Amino acid sequence: MTKQEFTDLLEHANKLFEELKTGPSQPIAREWLQKFDELSCALEAISHPAALQSHVHPDAAAREAAEWAEQQETELATNISLSRELYNACAAATGDLSAEEFRLLTKIKADFLRSGVDKDEPTRARIREIEEILVPLDQEYSKNVREDVRTIFVAPAALQGLPEDYIAAHAPNADGLIAISTDYPDFFPFMNYSEDGAARKELFIAFNCRAYPINVPILEKVLALRHELAGLLGFPNWAAYITSDKMIKTPEAAREFINKIAGAAAPRCTDEYEILLKEKQLQEPTATALYQWDRAFYENKFKKRTINFDSKEVRAYFSYEAVEAGLLNLVSELYQIEFKAELKIQTWDAHVKSFSVWRGAEKIGLIHLDMHPREAKYKHAAQFPIKSGIRGKQLPEGALVCNMSTELLDHDQVVTMFHEFGHLMHHILGGQVNWQYYSGVATEWDFVEAPSQLFEEWAWDAHVLSQFARHHKTGEVIAPVMIQKMRSADDWGNGLSTRRQMAFAAISLELHCTTPESAEALEEKIAALTNVYGAFPHVVELHSAANFEHLIGYSAMYYTYMWSLVIAMDLRTGFGENLLDSVAAQKYAQTILAPGGSKDAADLIKDFLGRPYSFDAFEKWLNKKAA
Repeated sequence: MTKQEFTDLLEHANKLFEELKTGPSQPIAREWLQKFDELSCALEAISHPAALQSHVHPDAAAREAAEWAEQQETELATNISLSRELYNACAAATGDLSAEEFRLLTKIKADFLRSGVDKDEPTRARIREIEEILVPLDQEYSKNVREDVRTIFVAPAALQGLPEDYIAAHAPNADGLIAISTDYPDFFPFMNYSEDGAARKELFIAFNCRAYPINVPILEKVLALRHELAGLLGFPNWAAYITSDKMIKTPEAAREFINKIAGAAAPRCTDEYEILLKEKQLQEPTATALYQWDRAFYENKFKKRTINFDSKEVRAYFSYEAVEAGLLNLVSELYQIEFKAELKIQTWDAHVKSFSVWRGAEKIGLIHLDMHPREAKYKHAAQFPIKSGIRGKQLPEGALVCNMSTELLDHDQVVTMFHEFGHLMHHILGGQVNWQYYSGVATEWDFVEAPSQLFEEWAWDAHVLSQFARHHKTGEVIAPVMIQKMRSADDWGNGLSTRRQMAFAAISLELHCTTPESAEALEEKIAALTNVYGAFPHVVELHSAANFEHLIGYSAMYYTYMWSLVIAMDLRTGFGENLLDSVAAQKYAQTILAPGGSKDAADLIKDFLGRPYSFDAFEKWLNKKAA
């Protein structure tokens, strides 16, 4: 979108806002909800496309226009959330409502109060000011990470151990050196396979120094402003504010959860660390410690030696195009829908693929796949909503944004694709509701990851993989024995992985409970939490405060990944032994995905499982005997 197009949308949203402000002081509730939902759609028509465009558009001017639009939309959205006229009309609305409508009206009133609408004018003015300052800071932090692609130069010998396709794609320069970047398709295979420990360390440090030092003072400002904002809204800190309307409810409960999971994983983590240290000592007899840049490499070595598993051999069965086609076919079968390629749709880049989504003769959504890296593009993997779905009014639209190789994928990249596609289907199938407020992934934030984490399970299923996992040269279907080895290999390392996730969760929570007063204090706190919760010692050369983007998007709620995993493991039990069970799949789609946010997450889970969620399946997974 151009700046003028965003301007037109902003004018339309402002007009709706003014009309709603000057409406009756005691409106008919249903009519007021309809007009408020229309205003919400008008805001979303700016915020969603702007967020996507600012992260993926190849043209710098287009990204800047989108960032400007995000700032303007936030200013308008803040004014709406703090409007006494709107809140008073909402509180005074009368008339009979359905249960769904009454729930919606109640939640909107609660959102007004959470925003500070009941505060005095000086307080509301400062809330507006902080909200307007935070948006460009958030944008700048993410932009700095996105645009800071670092490169190391290594001798050809450093590629020893790498897959053939990787080596073929990395030719020496005029000086005889090979450039390895911090972009995902370069970074992860190098960390997995390069025999050169010094080069792995150099690349790992470069990766964890992206946007350093420029992003550290930005993060300091963000943390301080969030803390002040929480205080203005009546909370002791940002963590207390942001968790108050989530499933977990309080930072104390989040800390208890983090400590419970970290404690449960500790014995296994210690065992796995010692095993990998011994593996390292086979090559470096004097080694006394294992570091983060060692883990993937020595884990692969250990698995190859003990269970004859080589992830490079698995890679040969996952060509990108086959995985994409297999994923679309699987989702079509599970949810009884169809994807039709839309070749005439113009998107932000020529390599983006678009598909309309159909259920029988009914078109129910539109998706876009932006799957490969390019300059200045978002560096991670995510689902970006473009438009919420409202039954009878507008179709849901979303984009999958990843940074996959165009050729062969490691299986963990396949799992990432499945994970993000889980979000995309939640957005599309949950976008057939009556209100924008409930559309798609509009559930409690700490439930949002559960459907996507559950969908990772299909990436491990032998029946599923047999449909598309074929050797890129011979066409041989991946063997069941290899899939079993893959699963055994993946189960090994659960302790290390869980402790790593809990370190991230603790960092995100504690930085938002007591805000560090300086850059030095910020780095010291991250180092201390890493040493307490993580599996590997903190290294002073690493500056993750500059590139831990979840601190911007998730703030204090990184715990949600593990919280959702607990729920996902429980949801998995609803499919029994057959992930392709059509009856279970349809029940899951109808009870978990389709309702969007129209019910509390706990009720959605109970509707599917027939009981409240429990930790049992997760604990069984965590304690599963490793290879």
